[in-house]
Amino acid sequence: MAKLNCWEYRKCGREPGGKNAKKYETCPATISTNYNGINNGKNGGRFCWAVSGTFCEGEPSGTYTEKLFDCLKCAFLKKVNEEEHRGFILSPEKKQ
Repeated sequence: MAKLNCWEYRKCGREPGGKNAKKYETCPATISTNYNGINNGKNGGRFCWAVSGTFCEGEPSGTYTEKLFDCLKCAFLKKVNEEEHRGFILSPEKKQ
């Protein structure tokens, strides 16, 4: 079974070319190349909780620290954690 990115799991249509991208704006998780490959996802697709301004629940969210407690309750984050096991990455590394 293929590992889904957040926009595939949530079926939000806010990925580039998605059904809601023009109407509501493209979600930053779909285009954030800073996190490409983390938790085996495309762009920020399996690390969306670390991407500022994602559109969970239809509204732009804040920064990683502002939204983390809400994200920890998210079924998608829990699914990624289960799928990645020991390789799961929760927090972005601090840049030196």
